[in-house]
Amino acid sequence: MKYFFLLFSVSLLGFSSLQAQKELPTQAKGDEAVIESLFKLSLTDCSAYPWLESLCKDIGHRLSGSPQAAEAVEYSFKIMNELGLDVTKQPVMVPHWERGEKEIAFFAADKGEKKLVNICALGGSISTGNEGILAPIIEISEWSELATLGREKVAGKIVFFNEKMPAENLYTFHSYGHCVKHRWGGAVEAAKYGAKAAIVRSLNLRIDDFPHTGSMGYEAGVDSIPAAAISTADAEALSAAIAQGNEVQFYLRQLCETFEDAPSHNVIGEIKGSKYPDQVILVGGHLDSWDVGDGAHDDGAGVMQSLAALELLKKMDYQPEHTIRVVFFMNEENGLRGAKKYAEVAEKSGQTHIAAIESDRGGFTPRGFHVEGNPEALLKIQSWKNMLEPYGLHQLDEGHGGADIGLLKTDENVMIGFVPDSQRYFDHHHSANDTFDQVNKRELELGAASIAALVYLIDQHGI
Repeated sequence: MKYFFLLFSVSLLGFSSLQAQKELPTQAKGDEAVIESLFKLSLTDCSAYPWLESLCKDIGHRLSGSPQAAEAVEYSFKIMNELGLDVTKQPVMVPHWERGEKEIAFFAADKGEKKLVNICALGGSISTGNEGILAPIIEISEWSELATLGREKVAGKIVFFNEKMPAENLYTFHSYGHCVKHRWGGAVEAAKYGAKAAIVRSLNLRIDDFPHTGSMGYEAGVDSIPAAAISTADAEALSAAIAQGNEVQFYLRQLCETFEDAPSHNVIGEIKGSKYPDQVILVGGHLDSWDVGDGAHDDGAGVMQSLAALELLKKMDYQPEHTIRVVFFMNEENGLRGAKKYAEVAEKSGQTHIAAIESDRGGFTPRGFHVEGNPEALLKIQSWKNMLEPYGLHQLDEGHGGADIGLLKTDENVMIGFVPDSQRYFDHHHSANDTFDQVNKRELELGAASIAALVYLIDQHGI
C-alpha cells in the first residue's frame, strides 16, 4: 500500500512538473527549446494544409481582377480574424486580363498531317482574333539571332524561342532567370523584325505536356503581337519538324482580352509588439495566382505558411517584442500592384520594417533562407546556423529576398527569401500542374515552422 501511494505521489509530482513545463512562458525557455517546440507543434497542430486545401479546392485559381481573387481576399480576412490577429484589407487597383476560350494551335510541314500542340497565352498578350494566325515558323534559341536573320527572313513569320532551361544549375531558379527574358520580352523583339506572333518554350526542366504561362510585356512604339507558351514536349516535336528542312506552318488561336483595372486588396494581419510596436517583422507571399491551375505552390503555399508562422507563435503564447505582421499581397504575378501599394502606404505612414520574409518558391522541403541588405544582419543570421541546421536549414546565404518585399529594402534592414528545395518547383510553376494534390503536408508544415523560427530569433535578438 505504501509502495502504491509512493508511486502515485511520484506520478502526480511528475504530472505537475510536466504541466509547469508546458505552461512555462516561451521567453523563459532557451532558443533551441523554443525552436524545437515550434517544429513539433507545426508537425502536429498546424492549419497551413487545411487552409491551403480550402483556398485551392473551394476557390481555385486567383488571377488579379477575377471573382476568385475577390473571394480569396474575403477568405483570407476570415481566417486571419479567426486566428485573433488585427486584420485590415488594404485597397489596391489591379490589372484585369482574361484568357478567354481555350487556345488552339497546330503545326504542319508542307502538306503533312497537322499535329495539335499544347499552348497557353502568356499573361497580358493580345488576341489573335477569332480567325487565328497561320504563318511559317522559324526557330531560334536566343533573340540575338533575330539581328542575324534580319527583317527579310523574319517578317510575316511566327518566331519560336526554343532556349532550354540549363540543367546544370543545382538551384533551378538560376536556370529560370537565364531564360525568362524570352517569355517577358520575346514578343517585342520579334515584332521589331516584323514577326506576326511569338511562341516561347515553357520554362520547365522536364519534358511534359503542360504549357507554362507567365507575364509578358509590350513596348511603346513597337507593334504588339500575340504571344504564347508551348509545352516542352511539343517544343521538342516542333523543333524536330523544323530540323527536317521543309517549311513548317504554325497555326495559333487565342482570344484573350485586357479590361480596365479592377479593385482588389492586400490582406494584412498582425500581432502588436509589446516593446517595439512601431518596428515590424513582416512575413508573407502573394495571394493571386495564374489561371491554369490551383495556384497551390505558387503561391498558396507561401501565404499559408506565412500565416501559420503566426499561428504557431500564438499557440505557444509567445508575446513578441516587435510587431509581427503577415501580408497577403495581391497582383505579384502580373503587376506587383499590391507590393507597390503596401510600400507606398508604409513610407507615407513612417512604418519601420526591420526585416521582411517572403515565401514564394513553393511548399517543398525547407533548405534555408536567402538574405539581402545589411551585411552585418546577414552575419548575425548566419550565427544562428547551429540552431537551424538540425531542421535542414543549412543555406543561410546572401541572395534575393523576393519581389513583393523588394520595395521595403533600406540600408539598415534585411529582405529574406525562404528557400525550399527547388528541384520540382518548375514542374508546376505557372501551369495546370500546380494543384493542391502536388503539395506535401509535412513539407508545408516544416516550412511554416522554419519561418516561425526565424521570426522568433529576429524578434528576440534583433537585426
